[in-house]
Amino acid sequence: MSRKPAKTASTLVSVKQATLDLLRAFGIKKVFGNPGSTELPFLSDWPGDIDYVLGLQEASVIGMADGYAQATRNAGFVNLHSAAGVGNALGNIYTAHRNQTPLVITAGQQARSILPLQAFLYAERASEFPRPYVKYSVEPARAEDVPAAIARAYYVAMQPPCGPTFVSVPIDDWSHQTQAIEARSVSRELGPDASAMKALVEALSASRRPALVVGPGVDRAQTVDLMVKVAEKTRASVWVSPFSARCSFPERHPQFAGFLHASPAQLSDALREHDLVVVIGAPVFTFHVEGHASIFDGATTIFQITDDADAASVSPVGTSIIATMKPALAMLLEWLPETKRAIPAGRIVPPAPKAADPIPVEYLLHALSSAMPGDAVLVEEAPSHRPAMQKFMPMRGQDSFYTMASGGLGYSLPAAVGMALGRPGCRTVCLIGDGSAMYSIQALWTAAQRRLPLTVVVINNAGYGAMRSFSQVMQVRNVPGLDLPGIDFVRIAEGMGCDAVRVDKSSDLAPALQRGLAHDGVSLIEVMVDSAVPLLYAQKS
Repeated sequence: MSRKPAKTASTLVSVKQATLDLLRAFGIKKVFGNPGSTELPFLSDWPGDIDYVLGLQEASVIGMADGYAQATRNAGFVNLHSAAGVGNALGNIYTAHRNQTPLVITAGQQARSILPLQAFLYAERASEFPRPYVKYSVEPARAEDVPAAIARAYYVAMQPPCGPTFVSVPIDDWSHQTQAIEARSVSRELGPDASAMKALVEALSASRRPALVVGPGVDRAQTVDLMVKVAEKTRASVWVSPFSARCSFPERHPQFAGFLHASPAQLSDALREHDLVVVIGAPVFTFHVEGHASIFDGATTIFQITDDADAASVSPVGTSIIATMKPALAMLLEWLPETKRAIPAGRIVPPAPKAADPIPVEYLLHALSSAMPGDAVLVEEAPSHRPAMQKFMPMRGQDSFYTMASGGLGYSLPAAVGMALGRPGCRTVCLIGDGSAMYSIQALWTAAQRRLPLTVVVINNAGYGAMRSFSQVMQVRNVPGLDLPGIDFVRIAEGMGCDAVRVDKSSDLAPALQRGLAHDGVSLIEVMVDSAVPLLYAQKS
Protein backbone atom coordinates (compact mmCIF):
# COMPACT_ATOMS: atom_id res chain seq x y z
CA MET A 1 0.00 0.00 0.00
CA SER A 2 1.56 3.25 -1.11
CA ARG A 3 1.44 6.39 0.95
CA LYS A 4 1.64 10.02 0.04
CA PRO A 5 5.04 11.46 0.83
CA ALA A 6 5.12 13.47 4.04
CA LYS A 7 5.29 17.22 3.66
CA THR A 8 8.77 18.59 4.15
CA ALA A 9 10.24 21.97 4.90
CA SER A 10 10.64 22.51 1.16
CA THR A 11 6.82 22.91 0.88
CA LEU A 12 6.83 25.84 3.30
CA VAL A 13 5.89 29.27 1.96
CA SER A 14 5.46 32.65 3.58
CA VAL A 15 2.13 33.54 5.16
CA LYS A 16 1.79 36.26 2.53
CA GLN A 17 2.40 33.85 -0.36
CA ALA A 18 -0.01 31.30 1.06
CA THR A 19 -2.66 34.01 1.37
CA LEU A 20 -2.17 35.33 -2.17
CA ASP A 21 -2.37 31.78 -3.54
CA LEU A 22 -5.64 31.30 -1.67
CA LEU A 23 -7.07 34.50 -3.17
CA ARG A 24 -6.20 33.24 -6.64
CA ALA A 25 -7.81 29.88 -5.91
CA PHE A 26 -10.97 31.60 -4.66
CA GLY A 27 -11.18 33.65 -7.88
CA ILE A 28 -10.54 36.95 -6.09
CA LYS A 29 -9.05 39.32 -8.66
CA LYS A 30 -9.21 42.60 -6.71
CA VAL A 31 -8.21 43.72 -3.22
CA PHE A 32 -9.80 46.92 -1.90
CA GLY A 33 -7.90 49.02 0.57
CA ASN A 34 -6.51 52.20 2.02
CA PRO A 35 -2.95 51.37 3.11
CA GLY A 36 -1.33 52.04 6.46
CA SER A 37 1.98 51.13 8.05
CA THR A 38 0.71 47.89 9.60
CA GLU A 39 -0.30 46.66 6.13
CA LEU A 40 2.91 47.48 4.24
CA PRO A 41 4.50 43.99 4.55
CA PHE A 42 1.38 42.49 2.93
CA LEU A 43 1.38 45.11 0.16
CA SER A 44 5.11 45.05 -0.63
CA ASP A 45 6.06 43.75 -4.10
CA TRP A 46 2.38 43.52 -4.97
CA PRO A 47 1.66 40.90 -7.70
CA GLY A 48 0.52 42.06 -11.10
CA ASP A 49 -2.32 39.54 -11.40
CA ILE A 50 -4.31 40.92 -8.43
CA ASP A 51 -5.65 44.45 -8.83
CA TYR A 52 -5.25 46.70 -5.78
CA VAL A 53 -8.17 49.17 -5.73
CA LEU A 54 -7.31 52.27 -3.73
CA GLY A 55 -10.09 54.08 -1.89
CA LEU A 56 -9.49 57.35 -0.07
CA GLN A 57 -11.36 56.45 3.13
CA GLU A 58 -12.17 53.12 4.74
CA ALA A 59 -15.96 53.47 4.62
CA SER A 60 -15.68 54.01 0.88
CA VAL A 61 -13.35 51.02 0.59
CA ILE A 62 -15.94 48.73 2.21
CA GLY A 63 -18.73 50.18 0.04
CA MET A 64 -16.71 49.56 -3.13
CA ALA A 65 -15.98 45.99 -2.09
CA ASP A 66 -19.67 45.48 -1.29
CA GLY A 67 -20.80 46.69 -4.70
CA TYR A 68 -18.12 44.64 -6.44
CA ALA A 69 -19.05 41.50 -4.47
CA GLN A 70 -22.72 41.90 -5.37
CA ALA A 71 -21.84 42.41 -9.02
CA THR A 72 -19.55 39.37 -9.23
CA ARG A 73 -21.28 37.16 -6.62
CA ASN A 74 -17.91 36.38 -5.07
CA ALA A 75 -16.52 37.65 -1.79
CA GLY A 76 -14.91 41.08 -1.83
CA PHE A 77 -11.47 41.11 -0.18
CA VAL A 78 -10.66 44.20 1.88
CA ASN A 79 -7.48 45.32 3.62
CA LEU A 80 -8.00 47.96 6.36
CA HIS A 81 -5.60 49.83 8.63
CA SER A 82 -5.62 48.67 12.25
CA ALA A 83 -8.34 49.78 14.69
CA ALA A 84 -8.69 53.31 13.30
CA GLY A 85 -9.38 52.02 9.79
CA VAL A 86 -11.88 49.47 11.06
CA GLY A 87 -13.57 52.22 13.05
CA ASN A 88 -13.91 54.40 9.96
CA ALA A 89 -15.36 51.43 8.07
CA LEU A 90 -17.88 50.23 10.66
CA GLY A 91 -20.93 51.99 9.19
CA ASN A 92 -20.54 50.24 5.86
CA ILE A 93 -19.55 46.97 7.55
CA TYR A 94 -22.94 47.16 9.24
CA THR A 95 -24.55 47.81 5.85
CA ALA A 96 -22.73 44.81 4.32
CA HIS A 97 -24.10 42.73 7.22
CA ARG A 98 -27.64 43.93 6.49
CA ASN A 99 -27.12 43.55 2.73
CA GLN A 100 -25.87 39.98 3.32
CA THR A 101 -22.85 40.73 1.14
CA PRO A 102 -19.88 38.32 1.34
CA LEU A 103 -16.72 40.20 2.36
CA VAL A 104 -13.41 39.01 3.79
CA ILE A 105 -12.03 41.95 5.76
CA THR A 106 -8.46 41.95 7.02
CA ALA A 107 -6.91 44.63 9.20
CA GLY A 108 -3.33 45.25 10.25
CA GLN A 109 -2.29 44.81 13.85
CA GLN A 110 0.90 45.87 15.62
CA ALA A 111 3.82 43.42 15.86
CA ARG A 112 3.25 40.55 18.27
CA SER A 113 6.43 41.34 20.18
CA ILE A 114 5.12 44.74 21.34
CA LEU A 115 1.40 43.93 21.69
CA PRO A 116 1.75 43.61 25.51
CA LEU A 117 3.03 47.20 25.61
CA GLN A 118 -0.12 48.59 23.98
CA ALA A 119 2.00 50.17 21.28
CA PHE A 120 1.00 52.92 18.88
CA LEU A 121 -1.58 51.57 16.36
CA TYR A 122 -2.26 48.66 18.70
CA ALA A 123 -5.78 47.27 18.30
CA GLU A 124 -7.12 46.18 21.67
CA ARG A 125 -9.35 43.08 21.40
CA ALA A 126 -9.26 43.48 17.63
CA SER A 127 -11.56 40.57 16.86
CA GLU A 128 -14.30 42.01 19.09
CA PHE A 129 -14.34 45.42 17.41
CA PRO A 130 -16.48 44.64 14.33
CA ARG A 131 -18.85 42.29 16.17
CA PRO A 132 -21.77 41.64 16.02
CA TYR A 133 -21.86 42.70 12.37
CA VAL A 134 -19.50 40.03 11.03
CA LYS A 135 -20.20 36.30 10.78
CA TYR A 136 -16.71 35.29 11.91
CA SER A 137 -13.97 37.31 13.59
CA VAL A 138 -10.50 36.25 14.73
CA GLU A 139 -6.93 37.31 15.39
CA PRO A 140 -5.05 34.02 14.86
CA ALA A 141 -3.04 32.71 17.81
CA ARG A 142 0.02 32.08 15.63
CA ALA A 143 1.36 33.60 12.44
CA GLU A 144 1.20 30.15 10.82
CA ASP A 145 -2.57 30.12 11.35
CA VAL A 146 -3.31 33.25 9.29
CA PRO A 147 -3.93 31.55 5.90
CA ALA A 148 -6.27 28.97 7.48
CA ALA A 149 -8.16 31.79 9.21
CA ILE A 150 -8.55 33.65 5.91
CA ALA A 151 -9.73 30.46 4.20
CA ARG A 152 -12.33 29.91 6.91
CA ALA A 153 -13.39 33.55 6.67
CA TYR A 154 -14.03 33.06 2.94
CA TYR A 155 -16.09 29.89 3.38
CA VAL A 156 -18.17 31.48 6.13
CA ALA A 157 -18.69 34.72 4.17
CA MET A 158 -19.93 32.79 1.13
CA GLN A 159 -22.29 30.49 3.03
CA PRO A 160 -25.93 31.67 2.89
CA PRO A 161 -26.95 33.91 4.43
CA CYS A 162 -23.77 35.57 3.18
CA GLY A 163 -22.06 38.35 5.09
CA PRO A 164 -18.78 40.00 6.09
CA THR A 165 -16.04 38.25 8.07
CA PHE A 166 -12.95 39.69 9.77
CA VAL A 167 -9.31 38.62 10.34
CA SER A 168 -6.81 40.77 12.29
CA VAL A 169 -3.21 40.14 11.16
CA PRO A 170 -0.14 41.40 13.11
CA ILE A 171 2.38 43.24 10.94
CA ASP A 172 5.16 40.67 11.40
CA ASP A 173 3.02 37.61 10.54
CA TRP A 174 3.25 37.99 6.76
CA SER A 175 6.92 36.97 6.54
CA HIS A 176 6.59 33.84 8.71
CA GLN A 177 6.77 30.43 7.10
CA THR A 178 3.75 28.14 6.98
CA GLN A 179 2.30 25.24 5.05
CA ALA A 180 0.49 26.13 1.85
CA ILE A 181 -3.30 25.57 1.99
CA GLU A 182 -5.38 24.25 -0.87
CA ALA A 183 -8.80 25.78 -1.48
CA ARG A 184 -11.70 23.45 -0.82
CA SER A 185 -15.14 23.13 -2.38
CA VAL A 186 -18.02 23.88 0.01
CA SER A 187 -21.60 23.53 -1.26
CA ARG A 188 -23.93 26.48 -0.71
CA GLU A 189 -27.43 25.24 -1.51
CA LEU A 190 -29.79 24.03 1.22
CA GLY A 191 -32.88 22.07 0.19
CA PRO A 192 -36.28 22.66 1.84
CA ASP A 193 -38.13 20.26 4.12
CA ALA A 194 -40.51 18.28 1.91
CA SER A 195 -43.38 18.14 4.43
CA ALA A 196 -43.28 21.90 4.97
CA MET A 197 -43.26 22.49 1.21
CA LYS A 198 -46.23 20.12 0.82
CA ALA A 199 -48.14 22.17 3.40
CA LEU A 200 -47.30 25.37 1.48
CA VAL A 201 -48.49 23.85 -1.82
CA GLU A 202 -51.75 22.76 -0.18
CA ALA A 203 -52.26 26.24 1.27
CA LEU A 204 -51.66 27.86 -2.12
CA SER A 205 -54.04 25.42 -3.80
CA ALA A 206 -56.80 26.20 -1.29
CA SER A 207 -56.26 29.97 -1.25
CA ARG A 208 -58.75 32.29 -2.89
CA ARG A 209 -56.52 35.38 -3.04
CA PRO A 210 -52.86 34.55 -2.36
CA ALA A 211 -50.08 37.14 -2.26
CA LEU A 212 -46.38 36.57 -2.79
CA VAL A 213 -44.08 39.01 -0.98
CA VAL A 214 -40.66 38.92 -2.61
CA GLY A 215 -37.46 40.19 -1.02
CA PRO A 216 -33.80 40.70 -1.91
CA GLY A 217 -32.90 37.05 -1.30
CA VAL A 218 -34.50 36.13 -4.65
CA ASP A 219 -32.28 38.48 -6.65
CA ARG A 220 -29.18 37.53 -4.64
CA ALA A 221 -29.77 33.90 -5.57
CA GLN A 222 -30.22 34.69 -9.29
CA THR A 223 -33.72 33.23 -9.22
CA VAL A 224 -35.89 36.11 -10.46
CA ASP A 225 -36.91 34.19 -13.60
CA LEU A 226 -37.87 31.23 -11.42
CA MET A 227 -39.82 33.57 -9.15
CA VAL A 228 -41.76 34.89 -12.16
CA LYS A 229 -42.69 31.33 -13.21
CA VAL A 230 -43.94 30.54 -9.69
CA ALA A 231 -45.99 33.75 -9.62
CA GLU A 232 -47.55 33.04 -13.00
CA LYS A 233 -48.41 29.46 -12.04
CA THR A 234 -50.03 30.56 -8.76
CA ARG A 235 -51.73 33.58 -10.36
CA ALA A 236 -50.93 35.45 -7.15
CA SER A 237 -50.44 39.16 -6.60
CA VAL A 238 -46.76 40.00 -6.13
CA TRP A 239 -45.63 42.61 -3.61
CA VAL A 240 -42.12 43.80 -2.73
CA SER A 241 -41.09 43.48 0.90
CA PRO A 242 -40.47 46.70 2.88
CA PHE A 243 -37.01 48.21 2.34
CA SER A 244 -35.98 45.56 -0.19
CA ALA A 245 -32.41 46.37 -1.21
CA ARG A 246 -32.68 44.63 -4.60
CA CYS A 247 -35.24 44.06 -7.36
CA SER A 248 -36.55 40.49 -7.23
CA PHE A 249 -39.54 40.81 -9.58
CA PRO A 250 -40.01 42.78 -12.84
CA GLU A 251 -41.95 45.88 -11.88
CA ARG A 252 -43.69 46.09 -15.27
CA HIS A 253 -45.11 42.57 -14.91
CA PRO A 254 -48.95 42.52 -15.02
CA GLN A 255 -49.13 40.70 -11.65
CA PHE A 256 -46.90 43.23 -9.88
CA ALA A 257 -49.03 44.82 -7.15
CA GLY A 258 -46.56 47.30 -5.66
CA PHE A 259 -44.32 48.01 -2.69
CA LEU A 260 -45.25 47.21 0.89
CA HIS A 261 -44.96 50.04 3.37
CA ALA A 262 -42.72 49.93 6.44
CA SER A 263 -45.66 51.08 8.58
CA PRO A 264 -47.45 48.14 10.29
CA ALA A 265 -50.88 49.66 9.65
CA GLN A 266 -50.27 50.52 6.00
CA LEU A 267 -48.71 47.13 5.26
CA SER A 268 -51.65 45.39 6.89
CA ASP A 269 -54.08 47.46 4.83
CA ALA A 270 -52.29 46.55 1.59
CA LEU A 271 -52.49 42.81 2.36
CA ARG A 272 -55.96 42.89 3.94
CA GLU A 273 -57.75 41.23 0.99
CA HIS A 274 -55.32 38.30 0.83
CA ASP A 275 -56.11 35.13 2.77
CA LEU A 276 -52.59 33.72 2.27
CA VAL A 277 -49.27 35.58 2.27
CA VAL A 278 -46.06 33.82 1.23
CA VAL A 279 -42.90 35.80 2.03
CA ILE A 280 -39.94 34.70 -0.11
CA GLY A 281 -36.37 35.86 0.51
CA ALA A 282 -37.31 38.50 3.10
CA PRO A 283 -38.13 38.96 6.79
CA VAL A 284 -41.72 38.94 8.11
CA PHE A 285 -41.76 42.08 8.11
CA THR A 286 -39.34 45.03 8.38
CA PHE A 287 -41.08 48.00 10.01
CA HIS A 288 -39.85 51.56 10.54
CA VAL A 289 -42.55 53.13 12.69
CA GLU A 290 -44.87 51.94 15.42
CA GLY A 291 -48.44 50.84 14.92
CA HIS A 292 -50.79 47.87 15.10
CA ALA A 293 -49.97 45.12 12.58
CA SER A 294 -53.38 43.52 12.05
CA ILE A 295 -51.74 41.19 9.53
CA PHE A 296 -50.56 39.20 12.57
CA ASP A 297 -54.00 38.92 14.20
CA GLY A 298 -54.68 35.45 12.74
CA ALA A 299 -57.04 36.06 9.81
CA THR A 300 -54.20 35.69 7.29
CA THR A 301 -52.13 32.52 6.88
CA ILE A 302 -48.43 33.34 6.53
CA PHE A 303 -45.62 31.19 5.13
CA GLN A 304 -41.98 32.23 4.74
CA ILE A 305 -39.13 30.82 2.65
CA THR A 306 -35.74 32.13 3.77
CA ASP A 307 -32.09 31.08 3.83
CA ASP A 308 -31.62 33.04 7.06
CA ALA A 309 -32.35 31.02 10.19
CA ASP A 310 -32.30 34.20 12.31
CA ALA A 311 -34.99 35.77 10.13
CA ALA A 312 -37.04 32.59 10.51
CA SER A 313 -36.65 32.63 14.28
CA VAL A 314 -37.96 36.19 14.71
CA SER A 315 -41.03 35.80 12.49
CA PRO A 316 -43.96 36.38 14.88
CA VAL A 317 -46.48 34.06 13.19
CA GLY A 318 -46.80 31.43 10.49
CA THR A 319 -44.58 28.68 9.10
CA SER A 320 -40.96 29.35 8.11
CA ILE A 321 -39.15 27.09 5.65
CA ILE A 322 -35.37 27.39 5.83
CA ALA A 323 -33.85 26.79 2.41
CA THR A 324 -31.91 28.56 -0.31
CA MET A 325 -34.05 30.06 -3.04
CA LYS A 326 -33.12 27.90 -6.01
CA PRO A 327 -34.10 24.46 -4.69
CA ALA A 328 -37.11 25.87 -2.82
CA LEU A 329 -38.58 27.72 -5.80
CA ALA A 330 -37.81 24.84 -8.16
CA MET A 331 -39.65 22.42 -5.87
CA LEU A 332 -42.56 24.82 -5.49
CA LEU A 333 -42.87 25.25 -9.26
CA GLU A 334 -42.78 21.49 -9.81
CA TRP A 335 -45.31 20.63 -7.10
CA LEU A 336 -47.84 23.40 -7.69
CA PRO A 337 -50.96 22.25 -9.54
CA GLU A 338 -52.53 24.37 -12.24
CA THR A 339 -55.13 26.79 -10.90
CA LYS A 340 -58.34 28.29 -12.32
CA ARG A 341 -57.90 31.42 -10.20
CA ALA A 342 -58.35 34.66 -12.11
CA ILE A 343 -55.13 36.54 -12.81
CA PRO A 344 -55.09 39.48 -10.37
CA ALA A 345 -54.90 43.03 -11.62
CA GLY A 346 -51.54 44.70 -11.17
CA ARG A 347 -50.88 48.18 -9.90
CA ILE A 348 -52.13 51.21 -11.77
CA VAL A 349 -49.20 53.07 -13.32
CA PRO A 350 -49.46 56.84 -12.78
CA PRO A 351 -49.32 59.20 -15.76
CA ALA A 352 -45.99 60.73 -16.69
CA PRO A 353 -45.22 63.82 -14.57
CA LYS A 354 -45.10 67.20 -16.26
CA ALA A 355 -42.11 69.48 -16.50
CA ALA A 356 -41.94 72.52 -14.24
CA ASP A 357 -39.46 74.89 -12.66
CA PRO A 358 -38.17 74.34 -10.05
CA ILE A 359 -37.77 70.74 -11.25
CA PRO A 360 -40.17 68.30 -9.54
CA VAL A 361 -38.28 65.23 -8.38
CA GLU A 362 -40.93 63.04 -10.05
CA TYR A 363 -40.09 64.63 -13.39
CA LEU A 364 -36.37 63.98 -12.84
CA LEU A 365 -36.95 60.32 -11.97
CA HIS A 366 -39.21 59.70 -14.97
CA ALA A 367 -36.71 61.42 -17.29
CA LEU A 368 -33.82 59.38 -15.89
CA SER A 369 -35.76 56.14 -16.25
CA SER A 370 -36.50 56.97 -19.88
CA ALA A 371 -32.88 57.93 -20.63
CA MET A 372 -31.07 55.00 -18.98
CA PRO A 373 -29.81 52.19 -21.26
CA GLY A 374 -31.84 48.99 -21.05
CA ASP A 375 -29.03 47.07 -19.36
CA ALA A 376 -28.02 49.83 -16.93
CA VAL A 377 -27.63 49.12 -13.21
CA LEU A 378 -29.11 51.56 -10.69
CA VAL A 379 -27.53 52.04 -7.26
CA GLU A 380 -29.69 54.31 -5.11
CA GLU A 381 -29.37 56.34 -1.91
CA ALA A 382 -32.13 58.91 -1.93
CA PRO A 383 -34.40 57.69 0.88
CA SER A 384 -36.71 60.68 0.95
CA HIS A 385 -37.50 60.15 -2.75
CA ARG A 386 -37.98 56.38 -2.73
CA PRO A 387 -41.82 56.51 -2.93
CA ALA A 388 -41.53 58.65 -6.06
CA MET A 389 -38.84 56.32 -7.42
CA GLN A 390 -41.12 53.35 -6.95
CA LYS A 391 -43.80 55.10 -9.02
CA PHE A 392 -41.70 56.47 -11.85
CA MET A 393 -38.61 54.24 -12.13
CA PRO A 394 -39.83 50.65 -12.65
CA MET A 395 -36.91 48.20 -12.43
CA ARG A 396 -36.56 45.31 -14.87
CA GLY A 397 -35.74 42.57 -12.32
CA GLN A 398 -32.58 40.50 -12.00
CA ASP A 399 -29.39 42.50 -11.32
CA SER A 400 -30.98 45.90 -12.00
CA PHE A 401 -31.27 47.70 -8.65
CA TYR A 402 -29.26 48.01 -5.42
CA THR A 403 -29.52 50.09 -2.27
CA MET A 404 -28.51 49.86 1.38
CA ALA A 405 -30.55 47.48 3.53
CA SER A 406 -29.30 49.16 6.71
CA GLY A 407 -30.64 52.67 6.23
CA GLY A 408 -27.13 53.97 6.92
CA LEU A 409 -25.91 56.67 4.54
CA GLY A 410 -22.55 56.66 2.77
CA TYR A 411 -22.94 53.32 1.01
CA SER A 412 -24.29 53.81 -2.48
CA LEU A 413 -21.72 56.10 -4.10
CA PRO A 414 -18.76 53.80 -3.37
CA ALA A 415 -20.98 50.76 -4.01
CA ALA A 416 -21.69 52.16 -7.48
CA VAL A 417 -17.93 52.39 -8.06
CA GLY A 418 -17.59 48.74 -7.05
CA MET A 419 -20.53 47.80 -9.24
CA ALA A 420 -18.94 49.53 -12.23
CA LEU A 421 -15.70 47.66 -11.55
CA GLY A 422 -17.58 44.37 -11.47
CA ARG A 423 -19.71 45.08 -14.55
CA PRO A 424 -17.51 47.14 -16.86
CA GLY A 425 -19.62 46.28 -19.91
CA CYS A 426 -22.69 48.27 -18.88
CA ARG A 427 -23.50 51.69 -17.46
CA THR A 428 -23.87 52.02 -13.70
CA VAL A 429 -26.05 54.88 -12.49
CA CYS A 430 -25.84 56.17 -8.93
CA LEU A 431 -28.96 58.08 -7.89
CA ILE A 432 -28.17 59.88 -4.65
CA GLY A 433 -29.34 62.74 -2.47
CA ASP A 434 -27.12 65.72 -1.72
CA GLY A 435 -26.87 64.80 1.96
CA SER A 436 -26.06 61.17 1.19
CA ALA A 437 -23.45 62.09 -1.41
CA MET A 438 -21.31 63.98 1.09
CA TYR A 439 -20.78 60.89 3.26
CA SER A 440 -18.47 59.17 0.75
CA ILE A 441 -17.86 61.78 -1.94
CA GLN A 442 -14.18 60.78 -2.20
CA ALA A 443 -15.25 57.57 -3.97
CA LEU A 444 -15.51 59.70 -7.13
CA TRP A 445 -11.71 59.88 -7.25
CA THR A 446 -11.31 56.11 -7.56
CA ALA A 447 -13.93 55.99 -10.32
CA ALA A 448 -12.32 58.87 -12.22
CA GLN A 449 -8.84 57.37 -11.99
CA ARG A 450 -10.14 54.19 -13.61
CA ARG A 451 -12.45 55.89 -16.14
CA LEU A 452 -15.35 53.71 -15.04
CA PRO A 453 -18.69 53.72 -16.94
CA LEU A 454 -20.47 55.50 -14.09
CA THR A 455 -23.00 58.33 -14.04
CA VAL A 456 -23.84 59.95 -10.69
CA VAL A 457 -27.11 61.87 -10.49
CA VAL A 458 -27.22 64.07 -7.38
CA ILE A 459 -30.71 65.13 -6.32
CA ASN A 460 -30.00 68.47 -4.65
CA ASN A 461 -32.81 69.76 -2.48
CA ALA A 462 -30.37 71.57 -0.17
CA GLY A 463 -31.05 69.44 2.87
CA TYR A 464 -31.89 66.14 4.52
CA GLY A 465 -35.30 65.51 2.94
CA ALA A 466 -36.13 62.39 4.94
CA MET A 467 -35.45 64.21 8.21
CA ARG A 468 -37.61 67.13 7.11
CA SER A 469 -40.42 64.66 6.44
CA PHE A 470 -40.00 62.85 9.75
CA SER A 471 -40.00 66.12 11.65
CA GLN A 472 -43.47 66.75 10.21
CA VAL A 473 -44.70 63.20 10.87
CA MET A 474 -43.47 63.36 14.48
CA GLN A 475 -44.72 66.95 14.82
CA VAL A 476 -41.43 68.30 16.11
CA ARG A 477 -40.31 71.82 15.30
CA ASN A 478 -37.14 73.89 15.09
CA VAL A 479 -34.85 70.90 14.49
CA PRO A 480 -31.28 72.07 13.73
CA GLY A 481 -29.02 70.62 11.06
CA LEU A 482 -31.55 69.77 8.33
CA ASP A 483 -30.42 72.34 5.74
CA LEU A 484 -27.35 71.96 3.51
CA PRO A 485 -26.91 75.20 1.56
CA GLY A 486 -23.95 76.10 -0.61
CA ILE A 487 -22.55 72.69 -1.69
CA ASP A 488 -21.26 72.83 -5.28
CA PHE A 489 -21.13 69.25 -6.50
CA VAL A 490 -19.95 70.25 -9.95
CA ARG A 491 -16.78 71.84 -8.62
CA ILE A 492 -16.19 68.94 -6.22
CA ALA A 493 -16.55 66.38 -9.02
CA GLU A 494 -14.39 68.33 -11.46
CA GLY A 495 -11.71 68.61 -8.78
CA MET A 496 -11.58 64.80 -8.68
CA GLY A 497 -11.37 64.42 -12.46
CA CYS A 498 -15.03 63.85 -13.39
CA ASP A 499 -17.15 65.42 -16.09
CA ALA A 500 -19.87 67.40 -14.31
CA VAL A 501 -22.83 69.67 -15.00
CA ARG A 502 -25.59 71.36 -12.98
CA VAL A 503 -29.20 71.40 -14.17
CA ASP A 504 -31.70 73.85 -12.69
CA LYS A 505 -34.21 74.07 -15.56
CA SER A 506 -36.42 71.21 -16.70
CA SER A 507 -35.74 72.06 -20.34
CA ASP A 508 -32.05 71.30 -19.82
CA LEU A 509 -32.58 67.96 -18.07
CA ALA A 510 -33.03 65.54 -20.98
CA PRO A 511 -29.93 66.69 -22.92
CA ALA A 512 -27.82 66.65 -19.74
CA LEU A 513 -28.90 63.08 -18.97
CA GLN A 514 -28.27 61.96 -22.54
CA ARG A 515 -24.79 63.48 -22.52
CA GLY A 516 -23.87 62.17 -19.08
CA LEU A 517 -25.06 58.63 -19.72
CA ALA A 518 -23.05 58.47 -22.95
CA HIS A 519 -19.88 59.97 -21.48
CA ASP A 520 -16.74 57.83 -21.78
CA GLY A 521 -15.85 57.70 -18.10
CA VAL A 522 -17.38 59.20 -14.97
CA SER A 523 -20.03 61.88 -15.22
CA LEU A 524 -21.91 63.72 -12.49
CA ILE A 525 -25.20 65.52 -13.03
CA GLU A 526 -26.33 67.78 -10.19
CA VAL A 527 -30.07 68.42 -10.46
CA MET A 528 -31.52 71.26 -8.42
CA VAL A 529 -35.02 70.07 -7.50
CA ASP A 530 -38.05 71.48 -5.78
CA SER A 531 -37.36 71.46 -2.05
CA ALA A 532 -40.95 70.50 -1.16
CA VAL A 533 -40.96 68.10 1.78
CA PRO A 534 -41.92 64.54 0.72
CA LEU A 535 -44.58 62.74 2.78
CA LEU A 536 -43.09 59.35 3.68
CA TYR A 537 -45.76 58.19 6.16
CA ALA A 538 -48.72 60.26 5.05
CA GLN A 539 -51.61 57.74 5.22
CA LYS A 540 -51.30 56.04 8.60
CA SER A 541 -48.65 55.73 11.27
